[in-house]
Amino acid sequence: MHHPDVRAPTYDNKVPKTPSSGDQILSLVEACAGAGGQSLGLHKAGFKHSIAIEIDETAADTLRSNLEVDVAVGDVADAAVWDPRLYEGVDLFAGGVPCPPFSAAGKQLGTSDERDLFAWAIEQVAVIRPGAVMLENVRGLSAPRFAAYRQRILDRLDELGYVGEWKLLHAADFGVPQLRPRFVLVAMPADEMRYFHWPEPKSGPRVTVGEALHDLMAADGWEYADAWSEMAADIGPTLVGGSKKHGGADLGPTRAKAGWAKLHIDGRGIADSAPNRTSPSFRTVPPRLTIEMAARIQGWQAEDAYEFSGRKTSQYRQIGNAFPPPVARVVGERIRDALKHQSSVRSELPGAMDLHDPVYRALARSDKPLSLDELVQAYTEGSASAVEQRLAAIRRDFELHMLEDGGVTLYRLGQFKGFTGQEDHWRHELVSRFKNRVS
Repeated sequence: MHHPDVRAPTYDNKVPKTPSSGDQILSLVEACAGAGGQSLGLHKAGFKHSIAIEIDETAADTLRSNLEVDVAVGDVADAAVWDPRLYEGVDLFAGGVPCPPFSAAGKQLGTSDERDLFAWAIEQVAVIRPGAVMLENVRGLSAPRFAAYRQRILDRLDELGYVGEWKLLHAADFGVPQLRPRFVLVAMPADEMRYFHWPEPKSGPRVTVGEALHDLMAADGWEYADAWSEMAADIGPTLVGGSKKHGGADLGPTRAKAGWAKLHIDGRGIADSAPNRTSPSFRTVPPRLTIEMAARIQGWQAEDAYEFSGRKTSQYRQIGNAFPPPVARVVGERIRDALKHQSSVRSELPGAMDLHDPVYRALARSDKPLSLDELVQAYTEGSASAVEQRLAAIRRDFELHMLEDGGVTLYRLGQFKGFTGQEDHWRHELVSRFKNRVS
């Protein structure tokens, strides 16, 4: 099938609209789309791309060839790659912005990491004015280290007329055979957000690795497939795709490999093929996952007939960095129902009550510097030492000015250090210089 070259796309003067009907397909703009895990789930939930943006050419090729999506290839924050203004009014703006700035497996550099695009994504809401926003990231973003960052996101959304809410979701609760916690932000105007409900975990036992992979392990006649499936009767560790800066195709750090070993999987690499009639017992030589098995662990199903472009290491990274399609689907379905007012009305909305960092909030809303005692009063559950810890965390992502007044130290919040779209920001040079290592 011929696919148009969209690396230097030409744009119509308006967003493509879909017919209005009871089964209307909703429009979608997706940033940092990767190989399409979130894309596939949102397609199943009733959304269709107006455009997707992805920096990795191989992942973009995977997405384009499987879902026939128009993909703009390049840095999502580069105005030469796409123009957000041309997509004003789409139903959903979604994305899986890079995780390393927040990952506990890394240094949690936040705004000091050139890959941090979360704040930038929120600024696109002001341009696109979508019906809803859905952004996902790693659990690390939910840590106290980033409380002020999260508070700024919610407060900025409020300024733009959106009510935002964060939720930690575990993929294993939605039929995916791995834990994979993901921290998801959903935001809509209040009139729609009052209809939004987070998906409930599926009832019944979780899908195990053995159940998910039995047919693939048995496909080439491995006589131990049944016994292996019974022994692999648990969910797997979070599948780790890593970044282009580190690592190859294996199942992650030492702790993750140890978790896979308990399921009789060799996590030191990816196999070219499944075990066959001559392969030994898993007790002697544990099998390695194939690319197809890794995709199944991430939530792709046989009926998806999804094929990944590139070499094995690239394919595995595309899979490991994806948002599991089943999780994207259930969240997308709840967003769809809220946009169409097809669900029940919530008893209350998040917003001012959804307070992540009262110290940051006090500083941000004050027109004068505040003393430690004043900040302790704002942080009703914390002591002076707890407030000082919060100030240390805030200082990592915001300028924090300290003043002396009669022997009392006063604190004033300065500028946010993160990238929000500034043309002269230092990230542009780094991304341009190390484009092939950014993911």
